[in-house]
Amino acid sequence: MRPALRQITSKSAQALGLILAVICLNFLLIHLAPGDPATVIVGESGAGDPVLLENIREQYGFDRSVVVQMVSYIGRVATGDLGESYFFNQSVTSLISQRLWPTVLLVGTALAFAVAAGTMVGIATARRPDSPFSHGATVLALVGFSMPVFWTGIMLVILFASTWQLLPVQGWHDVNYGAGWLANSVDIAEHLILPAVTLGLIYLAQYSRLSRASMLEVLESDYVRTARAKGLSERSVVYKHALRNAVIPVVTVVGLQFGALLSGALLVETVFNWPGLGRLAFDSILRRDTAVLLGVLLVSSVMVIVANLVTDLLYTVIDPRIRVRERSDV
Repeated sequence: MRPALRQITSKSAQALGLILAVICLNFLLIHLAPGDPATVIVGESGAGDPVLLENIREQYGFDRSVVVQMVSYIGRVATGDLGESYFFNQSVTSLISQRLWPTVLLVGTALAFAVAAGTMVGIATARRPDSPFSHGATVLALVGFSMPVFWTGIMLVILFASTWQLLPVQGWHDVNYGAGWLANSVDIAEHLILPAVTLGLIYLAQYSRLSRASMLEVLESDYVRTARAKGLSERSVVYKHALRNAVIPVVTVVGLQFGALLSGALLVETVFNWPGLGRLAFDSILRRDTAVLLGVLLVSSVMVIVANLVTDLLYTVIDPRIRVRERSDV
């Protein structure tokens, strides 16, 4: 078996085992929490009727032990059935499919913005570490890292919606959505700017500091001195030789922080009323809609696991030394 294929197979098997463990842990934590979902389903008007409550518990399987419920749930998940929403009265799969794309769009845009801008700022400050721009970027990075994401969102709303009235702050499209793909794309982009910037600012600050420290270390390495001694331009030295190794720590942190990025999306989606998985999870917690909450947690966990798997595989593309090490292990 080729080393790359063997690595993908091994990592995929580990990911499947981790997903199974996440399903069990999520189920146990939610069902062992205080409260009775049956009372939420029947509402306040029927909560005093013991016969109705007993029928609801029997209908949804709440009368069985937690272990039996968990085994039954795992079997349904294996077939792609995530259950039914108590509140929306529709399948959890359809609810998540409606909310998944807005979250992917928000998180993907925020991540791309943070990585690209943060890396470029880090490279620029590393090339001139004692310049006023470098010191100013360092201060701004510390400020950006210290600001809570919800506070940043509120400040941007006040500035760009209330004071200047330049950008929309609610939802992800206007009521006239559907007027054509170009108009729709522009409309979604306008609604996306503030949430994506809010979510990406704190990570931009981290990536700029990390890429700066990594680039400063790489620029002092022997192979960079050799490249300069050969007469290569400074731009070629930085972007063709140093950048590939300097960006490895950034890729590592991106994979590790993807879960935190999804958690931050919950707050951002709540502030901007963005119809994604974070908003759906928040509403499900308030309504104690356990089936939807379990589905959102499962999908979010799979996204984090896949992100870490992709990060591991990217190492072999970015760092040739890993490919050489894998071939020597065969």
